[in-house]
Amino acid sequence: MPANPVWGTKPMEFAAPRTDLETHEVFNQPKPLVDKNLYLMDCALVDAVNREAGEWLHRKMIHLGADLGTGEVMMLGDLANRNPPLLKQFDRFGQRIDQVEFHPSYHQLMDLAFKHGIQDVAYREPGKSPHTGHSAMVAVFSQVEASVMCPINMTYASVPTLQQHRAEGQPWLDKIIGGAYDAPLAQIGQKTGATLGMAMTEKQGGSDVRANTTTARPVSDGGYELTGHKWFCSAPMSDGFLTLAYLDKGLTCFLVPRILPDGTLNKINIMRLKDKLGNKANASSEIEYHGAWAQKLGDPGNGIKTIIDMVHHTRLGTISATLGLMRMSLAQAVNHTIGRSAFQRRLIDQPVMRAVLADLQIEYEAATVLVVHIAALYDSETAEDRAYVRLAVALAKYLLTKRCPNFVYECMECLGGAGYVEEGPMPRLFREAPLNAIWEGSGNVIALDILRTVAKSPAALDVYLSKVNAVVPTLGAEISNLFAGVFPSESSARHIAEKMAITLQATVLQNAPPSESDGFQMQINETARTYGAGTARIDVDAIIERAAHGIA
Repeated sequence: MPANPVWGTKPMEFAAPRTDLETHEVFNQPKPLVDKNLYLMDCALVDAVNREAGEWLHRKMIHLGADLGTGEVMMLGDLANRNPPLLKQFDRFGQRIDQVEFHPSYHQLMDLAFKHGIQDVAYREPGKSPHTGHSAMVAVFSQVEASVMCPINMTYASVPTLQQHRAEGQPWLDKIIGGAYDAPLAQIGQKTGATLGMAMTEKQGGSDVRANTTTARPVSDGGYELTGHKWFCSAPMSDGFLTLAYLDKGLTCFLVPRILPDGTLNKINIMRLKDKLGNKANASSEIEYHGAWAQKLGDPGNGIKTIIDMVHHTRLGTISATLGLMRMSLAQAVNHTIGRSAFQRRLIDQPVMRAVLADLQIEYEAATVLVVHIAALYDSETAEDRAYVRLAVALAKYLLTKRCPNFVYECMECLGGAGYVEEGPMPRLFREAPLNAIWEGSGNVIALDILRTVAKSPAALDVYLSKVNAVVPTLGAEISNLFAGVFPSESSARHIAEKMAITLQATVLQNAPPSESDGFQMQINETARTYGAGTARIDVDAIIERAAHGIA
């Protein structure tokens, strides 16, 4: 892809700007939030990482936070979004190539993610709570650029499914775990690392994948040929995809490589790239299979059951990326209010602004402890705990991803008009904010999934209630009443999802400082609909101190 005529292939270094202009002096402006350790300045995440994982992850996070906080890497995120990927379906001779070309900044970010092992830390580290490593790293990396975490998170999420089907999956596992970023398409055995995507939904069905029409037929070499389309295929430049197609016995899961074992391109036509609201640096596409060769994973007819582990693990990534968007938005708001004054006081010292920032920090803290609590249980061994984690991640995804857009907007408003200008990071964060609520099951799908999980695995609710009752039994009683008598109807699914998620936040927040946990309990009882509008007497000073740690 040609270099951007303004930025070139890497961030430019500028001399110190002039402040003594011809008509006025430029002053009362905040400093850019760069050259900070994005991890160490986040008290909530540091506390949660040390509590749930410990020193092994804390050390890794320090290195990641330092690398990501540099001005150069922060600029890479901006460059990758201002120079979105391009689709080249044909070469100059008219031969089909179906290649997606990226700005160099995108490749630099992908390489950085692989070097820190975000795609495989959960499977390579013997330390406590390895999935907390993936979650925390995704959260911090998403502060710089969330788009890159889509292929990284899907690659991470593919591992459990591949591990269940070693005969087909081992060559891929060998390249994912311990692998390096290797962008050019090649036969899997020739690569130093690999990425995997997922292609499930079709035009006529969306989340209702049973309405799919893509078919598969066996061929003489033991593989299958797939014919059909996929309406959303994120990261089409991946080395392979987990996908769904019908055999005679029903919907079945397949692994589709981009490059065939003989080194030729598989028959996957990339029809176009989606022109999305946000997430610009990540390519999302529509594809067609024209007799594309694939390997079957799992038994015929068990496609959803086979691929569900990948979906389950991608959901951890969606809530972790949401956390990163919230944190960077809040950090930008705090940085601006520290560095700008109005009416003879810094904005952060104005009582009404402090009330807003305190409410935002409480919500971020509640989101952080919930996400890390869930991530720490992703390698649970008992069936009851595994069922609980499936329930808990759905609860978190429902609540946090829905709260995120308004959270980011409120942070944007703290910057005033400067927050609405494309030169800064807030518009990009705002456009990204709705996406995780849509990916891997939108609100209604998730809410109904919560009801189905409780109905199918009553032990999940038992574990949930045991955790709640041990801390806030009054809230546990309220949840129990929701499931007393007749099982809840679908029309109440959102009410139940929201109530259960907030209750779980209140429970796990007992591990946070009293200023945050007590403040959240007060927020639950408030009728205020906007940040800073509550009347509860929370410990604003202690909360603001945590929000501003490492920024001033």
